[in-house]
Amino acid sequence: MPTLPWAKPNPARPDTTAFVMASRLEVRSMKDVPRFFLKSLSAWGQVRKAPGALGASLEAQLTKGVFFTLSAWENRDALYKYARTEPHKSIMIGLRSTMRDSTFTFWEVPVEQLPIDWKDAKRRIDDQARADAAGGGTAAH
Repeated sequence: MPTLPWAKPNPARPDTTAFVMASRLEVRSMKDVPRFFLKSLSAWGQVRKAPGALGASLEAQLTKGVFFTLSAWENRDALYKYARTEPHKSIMIGLRSTMRDSTFTFWEVPVEQLPIDWKDAKRRIDDQARADAAGGGTAAH
């Protein structure tokens, strides 16, 4: 279960708030795991250079076909700009058909609370998945 440790691409300005995104992504088939993992590493490389990125980590549960992402941004716009920029944009579109399930959740924290704890992030992902399943809305990526 490889986990890429929290990387800090850009320094956070003191006394500001970070916009955080956590996701759980599950592939349909184990045959999709190698491709998904390689593409996720490409996106990881991009986030490490992205303007506005304050931190990021990735956990790959390869034997389960499950991937978790966790990132913090200066603001929502910085995250969405990253998501619309290559190679992430093409990766997201190209892997859509391989996805079984995905959950995205968003929140804000004071930058002094970075890095985000994986335990807290996974609890929030689970809470969001339950809300989505109950019809409480979805968090689109």
